[in-house]
Amino acid sequence: MNIYLTKSSALPVAYELLAKTLLSQAGHQLVDDAFAADLRLSLENQVTDAKVNGLAVAVVDLQKLADNTRATLEAAKPVVVNTVENAKAATETSGVKNIVAVTACPTGVAHTFMSAEAIEAYCKSKGWNIKVETRGQQGVGNPLSPEEVAAADLVFAATDIEVDLSKFEGRPFYHTSTKAALKNTAQEFEKAFAQAKPYQSKVATSSSSTETAKSEGGWQAIYRHLMTGVSHMLPITVAGGLLIALSFLFGPNAFQEEGTLPAALMTIGGGSAFAIMLAVFSGYVAYSIADRPGLASGLITGFLVTNLGAGFLGAIVTGFLSGYVTLFLSRSIKLPPSITSLKPILILPLLSTLIVGLLTVYLIGPYVSVVSQSLSDWLTSLQGGSALVLGLILGAMMCIDMGGPINKAAYVVSVGLISQGVTTPMAAVMAAGMVPPIGMAIATWIARRKFTAPQRDSGNVAFVLGLCFISEGAIPFAAADPLRVIASSALGGAIAGAISMLAGVQLNAPHGGVLVAFTVNHVLTYFVAIAVGSIVTGVLYAILKAAPKAEAKA
Repeated sequence: MNIYLTKSSALPVAYELLAKTLLSQAGHQLVDDAFAADLRLSLENQVTDAKVNGLAVAVVDLQKLADNTRATLEAAKPVVVNTVENAKAATETSGVKNIVAVTACPTGVAHTFMSAEAIEAYCKSKGWNIKVETRGQQGVGNPLSPEEVAAADLVFAATDIEVDLSKFEGRPFYHTSTKAALKNTAQEFEKAFAQAKPYQSKVATSSSSTETAKSEGGWQAIYRHLMTGVSHMLPITVAGGLLIALSFLFGPNAFQEEGTLPAALMTIGGGSAFAIMLAVFSGYVAYSIADRPGLASGLITGFLVTNLGAGFLGAIVTGFLSGYVTLFLSRSIKLPPSITSLKPILILPLLSTLIVGLLTVYLIGPYVSVVSQSLSDWLTSLQGGSALVLGLILGAMMCIDMGGPINKAAYVVSVGLISQGVTTPMAAVMAAGMVPPIGMAIATWIARRKFTAPQRDSGNVAFVLGLCFISEGAIPFAAADPLRVIASSALGGAIAGAISMLAGVQLNAPHGGVLVAFTVNHVLTYFVAIAVGSIVTGVLYAILKAAPKAEAKA
């Protein structure tokens, strides 16, 4: 007989191991699929294993199972259980909550880990058990085990991009953004316990592979889809840009000599990495919209639009078009059960690629490429006042919300333009993005009496983060004093961006801060731009910041 033994959130692991040993010795087969089991058993009266929610489960006593396994199984009386309600009841009884969380931001660097720290700190202050899994650029950090997920009273997901959450199937689940989890942690947890619902996978393995794909609308959905594409494209852009920059170190035209190291570096960076970056972007925008069936169409048409010269604008169009065409086909095509498994792996990718591919060849490529080339020519020709204005705008945008939608809009556009050979906006954006945290550090140094010891320590940390182009290092200061910090940062960032654009500084690498500064064409001017912007921000905030109350009275 096939038997499924439920996971226990309260009993020692040794009890489960002993029960499995007894059942195996009695000749029964233990299975992991609760639906396929002939009998489902639990060693605890209050069943909380999400895999058996809504199924019939028999509660057995471990001692009786050890005394007479056969008789205990014959006497077992399965009863349908509601594991969600049982989990809530168990939590109310114990008073201690088991929380698991997952965080992910577009770049996989700052917000991913800062929100994780905020979540962990809040849960610990409440006396709850907490473990946070991070999905950053280095992969999965602090991974959650199946046992930890099964014992969770709440799954708290703070993600700005599409990530695989299928392992949380059936668990009480709440989703928010990394920014909300970082700034409004207590309020988000209040919402979580009030609104959490059992999670249902976005990527189903059944016949309705994309039937359950996302249906939300509005700018929030568009932003998440774009950021999912950027998140997957970013490592390729960084690697490719740095390799191109390294090839220029041998001379501006050294890569043109075949068989040399500079030529090899340019082939890897420009000929390969930059050749696929927009395809990856387009593919993962489509993936965010329609899950895996949309990936093929997005990748193929993204590569196609690159070859047709439509650039970043074309990749945006093919990404969204591939995703929504795939989603429409998934909901429209109904197949007999005997061949429904072909839908996600053959029918949807084929039809979506055919439709969007033809549209790309005959419409998107020819027309969007004209717009894209015109934009590139205009940006390349900017000088004097025009370059100054663009630098001011991009610089201010990078500092207004420090990692939020406005910041990401300037950043995403600049990264996309790299693929078209327009690299001055990227330099301005990175210079400006380094200003807020460095400026906050400078403020704590020159106006020490206005800051507490923890704030001065945060300033030192912010300085290091700023050097690495992590604007979020200024968030602790912005959260405590938003108007003064944002005003000071926006002015300094605008000045840094304007100086960079006026000087025609070019940058191929979209991340890294001072670590990639050697790749720019005017290194000294670039450092001057960053320094001037940071000093303006630091001095201005030091002046604007109110003195502590104790000192104000004195």
